[in-house]
Amino acid sequence: MRSLLQIEQITVEYATESGPLRALDGASLNVAAGETVGIVGESGSGKSTLALTIGRILPAYASHVAGDVIFDGYSVFAHSTSEMRSFRRDELGFIFQNPVSALDPTMRVKYQLAHILDVKSSDPSIMSQLDRVGLKDVERVANRFPHELSGGMAQRVVIALAIARGPRLLIADEPTSSLDSTIRDQILELLFALPAQTGATLLLFTHDLRSVAKYCDRVAVMYGGNVIEHGPANKIFSRPVHPYTEALLKAAPGAEEIGGKIEAIPGRPPILRGRSEQCPFAPRCRWVVDICRHQRPVAQTVDGRLVSCHRAEEMASVAPACQIIGANHAS
Repeated sequence: MRSLLQIEQITVEYATESGPLRALDGASLNVAAGETVGIVGESGSGKSTLALTIGRILPAYASHVAGDVIFDGYSVFAHSTSEMRSFRRDELGFIFQNPVSALDPTMRVKYQLAHILDVKSSDPSIMSQLDRVGLKDVERVANRFPHELSGGMAQRVVIALAIARGPRLLIADEPTSSLDSTIRDQILELLFALPAQTGATLLLFTHDLRSVAKYCDRVAVMYGGNVIEHGPANKIFSRPVHPYTEALLKAAPGAEEIGGKIEAIPGRPPILRGRSEQCPFAPRCRWVVDICRHQRPVAQTVDGRLVSCHRAEEMASVAPACQIIGANHAS
């Protein structure tokens, strides 16, 4: 498949009182047009920063230190400010985790959609967009302010806004974290139906490993500001090769046996003040050897996926196939 998005050695730092804090440390990822990709990892792994970097909407205290984001052959960092506004409006759709705060609290829903679509608030296309995301009584929803909507309704409105102009890339950052389990499943079903209908590429940044296993073609595992394992979801979830991926899946709720306990990952994620010259997972890894502590691993292809681990081939040869999390999606 044709590549739509190439993230090449991206490094991003945040300014803090104690000095720069490195959130992305040379992260790389290649996404083909039409793919659904789940980006997973612990809090602090760099997921949200990566999502913001793709749209070049980092906060003022963040610095793009190195690397590039190439969308359909063009660098997002080479665009002017006005070009980036057009790029975000026409090519990207963002869906954030708190739907109410993502909406303008001063405007009724119909005016927000009218603004996105460049039409009058009475235009029938507004109702079509709300109907498209499964909202009932669209006239009533269109005339409400965001605070008058339930969480599930608000997230559907956010999705309607995100897809209104037919973007080629949808970026969903923890889109269901503030919703209850019933509504969460409905929103995910809606979200993953869209790429099939429109041909859009979808990036899902989430802690919800089971949703990624169920819906995504591919998965990218982040740790220490980097993508440390990337490949087909069914391969990675059934037979992880990176020790961090294995530990992350074993720590997921539901992975434990009946009467057993969740296997928490010992230690804490790294706080980077500069480039990591070792494997960032080395202090927490049960497979660690001396080289891990002083040499940064280079991504290599092992068992059908890219993995950054000095012992990846060894681990792939001895690790038994398992079903830590059921991957129902056919990759």
